[in-house]
Amino acid sequence: MAVPFEALIPYGIILAMFGATGAGLSKFRNWQNGGKRARRSLDQWDRQMMDRDRRLTGFLRGQSDAPLAPAGFEVNNPWRVEKRFT
Repeated sequence: MAVPFEALIPYGIILAMFGATGAGLSKFRNWQNGGKRARRSLDQWDRQMMDRDRRLTGFLRGQSDAPLAPAGFEVNNPWRVEKRFT
């Protein structure tokens, strides 16, 4: 007995929505990372270097090949010092 094709239309719609959602999320992650693939298994060193790159270039995944840091970077320190005891 044949299945009428009208019964398969909802499954096609669901499959198309899953595909559109997956493609949209992939594109958003790509845009969020500056056109680069998402990074996985980040350790403390990777996070520290990514934060440094963000402070240098303004983008989390941006990198700079300039031999000198931009003006103002010498005081752009991410370390938070604790208050001294008095």
